[in-house]
Amino acid sequence: MASSESEGAMSKSINHIVEKPTEATANSRPDTSDLPFYVCEFVEKEIGNDFKSLRKVSSLIEKMAEEKKHLEEQVLTVSSEAPKRIQAALSNAENTQSTLSTLLKREAIVSEAISKHLEEAAPWMDDLGALTDQINEVERHLSYLKWISQIEELSDNIQQHLMTNSVTEAASTLVSMTEQAIKLQDSSCIHLLKFITSTVQFWHKILKDKLTSDFEEVLSQLHWPFIGPHQPLTPISSAAASVTEVYSSLETLFTQLLKLQISDELISKPKQMPEKFSLPASPPIILPIQIMLSPLQKRFRYHFTGNRQTNVLSKPEWYLTQVLMWIGNNIKFLNEKIQPILKRAGSTVNAKMEFTRGLVMLVLEKLSVDIPCLLYDDVLFCHLVDEILLFQRELHTTHGYLNSLPNCMHILSEDTFFQRWLTVERKLALEKMDSMLSSEAAWSSQYKDISDVDEMKFPDCAETFMTLLLVITDRYKNLPTAERKLKFLELQKDLVDDFRIRLTQVMKEEGRALLGFKYCAILNAVNYIATVLGDWADNVVSRCLTLS
Repeated sequence: MASSESEGAMSKSINHIVEKPTEATANSRPDTSDLPFYVCEFVEKEIGNDFKSLRKVSSLIEKMAEEKKHLEEQVLTVSSEAPKRIQAALSNAENTQSTLSTLLKREAIVSEAISKHLEEAAPWMDDLGALTDQINEVERHLSYLKWISQIEELSDNIQQHLMTNSVTEAASTLVSMTEQAIKLQDSSCIHLLKFITSTVQFWHKILKDKLTSDFEEVLSQLHWPFIGPHQPLTPISSAAASVTEVYSSLETLFTQLLKLQISDELISKPKQMPEKFSLPASPPIILPIQIMLSPLQKRFRYHFTGNRQTNVLSKPEWYLTQVLMWIGNNIKFLNEKIQPILKRAGSTVNAKMEFTRGLVMLVLEKLSVDIPCLLYDDVLFCHLVDEILLFQRELHTTHGYLNSLPNCMHILSEDTFFQRWLTVERKLALEKMDSMLSSEAAWSSQYKDISDVDEMKFPDCAETFMTLLLVITDRYKNLPTAERKLKFLELQKDLVDDFRIRLTQVMKEEGRALLGFKYCAILNAVNYIATVLGDWADNVVSRCLTLS
């Protein structure tokens, strides 16, 4: 009875303990570090509502006592070690402070010594700076004098070589002098630069005049220039030097003139076409080829400028054909005699291309003067354009002239000339379309009696129109820029659309006779044009036409 009462009392006390923390738990949070809360949690976890678990209390008490003892030992250990660590840290700080103080004192002493030394050395530095400036000035003067001495030495060498008739050595020495002048091009010593340039110019003129005279004499023995197509490549008469000697002199003089190229480019300013023509950059024509071109240039300007009867605006084919003849007549000599000389001299210049470029520049100069006089005469302007295109085709196909070099298409690409060309081309194309559609044979096929050819039964007007597009493409395909080509492509697209409208109008007129001859011809024309444009799909320009 007593034991049951004691158990009841203990149960009430435990319930009281459990219930009280529960109330506290309702009003407290874990993050407030409320000890009763953690105690209740612990009791709830270990015992819960199972009163039979009370027998665990003694073991829990022993366990908690051990943990308490362990924690106390740790606290005592930390409490005993912390002062030692703090003491060590303080000792280190004091030592560091002492060392820092010593360093600061040394720094102050060194700084004071440096300042004092700088004050004492300041006069010396001023004197030393003045001496250094004087030395630099003397070195500049010495370098200046060395340059002058070097140029004078080279100049003396050239003079000695000329006195002994050693033209090859004189030309080589002039090359060395020119290279020195090129090095000084960015120098601020304008008087020195002027001196060396004038010296190069002086000797260049002497050597060029001498070599040019000898070179022209050799060329005259070889009948140069070859005006006719069947001129012999042998000396003028048997009294002249042997053929071998003449060609040996030709090679020697040509090579010597080639050495003067670098000095010629330094002191000469070649004639340039106006920037509006946007000619591609190209190096100056090499000096020996310039001399070979000189007699042809004189002939060209004599016959095709001024008031000569051969200078007629309505006959551009005269001077264009003449230039083509000169190129054709001289190609054999250039390939067989001049090109090997260039190869042996280590030059990469193509003799034929260089010669052709020189003559083409004559044509460009002539065109730039003539075209403005023909802008407002459709007949003469169209004739000039036709002749230019024929000239260009002959240059490229027969003589292999490169599109990347200056050519007549650059003149036609100038804004004013190009717009006029485009306008005239449109006008002529529309006139051609009017003519083809008004022709009696417009809707009949010229291949109607040939079954193997006339599978599509396309009328003559459709074939003529597609031929017109092809001709236009062939006329502008060598224009130097894509922008200009696209302008012509726009013209072709407009012509395709215009032809479609014309076919539609004729179709409406024939709407009552759907099985009539002309109506079927129109359908065949549309089918033929669509098929041809489809076949052109691999061509960029034609692909654009297809999209239109």
